[in-house]
Amino acid sequence: MALSGMPSAGTLIIRRSDPTSESTLASQSELSAFLAEVERRAFKQALFAVRDEDAALDIVQDAMLKLAEKYADRPPGELPMLFQRILQNTIHDHFRRQKVRSTWTTLLSALGQKDDDEDFDPLETLPGKSDSNWAIDPAGAHQQAQVIALIEQALARLPARQRQAFLLRYWEELDVAETAAAMGCSEGSVKTHCSRAVHALAEMLKAKGISL
Repeated sequence: MALSGMPSAGTLIIRRSDPTSESTLASQSELSAFLAEVERRAFKQALFAVRDEDAALDIVQDAMLKLAEKYADRPPGELPMLFQRILQNTIHDHFRRQKVRSTWTTLLSALGQKDDDEDFDPLETLPGKSDSNWAIDPAGAHQQAQVIALIEQALARLPARQRQAFLLRYWEELDVAETAAAMGCSEGSVKTHCSRAVHALAEMLKAKGISL
């Protein structure tokens, strides 16, 4: 039986089945059986890692879809190792997103109301982020999720170049030179766009009564 809220392994496979090919159907049948067998253990593994049922369900579903989309034609004996690699990468991606979003709130809290130098890059003033055992308490996580939702809404209202610079620097974690190359502009322009974006986002949050 599939976990509540998650499409069953059979559902995943039906979407990709090719009724014109018996060999594809046989491969999909083997993949479907593997996913049905592994999904509950994978959920427990993800739940231990992230300590959030909804997030764990999303992680396992994503991992199952990635396996079905990219490795459906692999021999059955290779599936367990491939799936574990995908599952671990998906868990790591979850924590990376949480850490990056935490950086957004830190930037806006520390710098949104000061420093008027448009060539100033706020990320350069923050201490280095640690990759070890990053966590946030449940109450803090709920509050941060609400703030992040407002930040993402405000991002959509930024001018395109400010939004692009902000996401490349603080989501993709490119440095200033890499961001400038990706945007086809100078490093000074990147810093200007980032500074304006941070100040604009802070003002939008302030207007909604959010003080970080």
